[in-house]
Amino acid sequence: MDTAINSPVDRKSILVKIATLAALVFGILTIFAGGSVIMDLFGMRAREGNYVSYVVWASFLSGIIYIFAAYGFFKNKIWTKTILKYAIYILLGGFVALIIWILKKEPYETAILFKLSFRVLVSVGLYWVAKSIRN
Repeated sequence: MDTAINSPVDRKSILVKIATLAALVFGILTIFAGGSVIMDLFGMRAREGNYVSYVVWASFLSGIIYIFAAYGFFKNKIWTKTILKYAIYILLGGFVALIIWILKKEPYETAILFKLSFRVLVSVGLYWVAKSIRN
C-alpha cells in the first residue's frame, strides 16, 4: 500500500492549506506594513523614505483582501478567486500610479518596484490556486 500523496484530492487539500496560511500571513504582514506607513506608527514613514502613497494604499487594501481570501480558501468559497482578481487589479493600478509618479520625476525608493512586483506575483499565485481548486 502506497501512503504517498498521489490522489488529486490530497494534493488539492494540501494546496488549499498552504494557500490559506500564505494568504493569512501575507495579509497580516501587508496590513501591518501599509498601516504603519499610513498611520506613521513606529516612525515607519521616515524609514520608508520616499514612499508613494498610492502604492501604500494599494498594498494596504490588498492586504485586507488577502485576509478575506484566507477565509475563502479555508471555507472553500467560490468568491475567493474573484476577490484575488480585485487585489491584482488594485496592485496593477498602483503600478500605473507609480509609473506616472516616476515619469513625473517625483522622488521614490527603488525598493517600491520590488515590493510591488512581489505583491503582484503573490496575488497572481494565490489567484491561480483559487482558480485551480474550483475547476
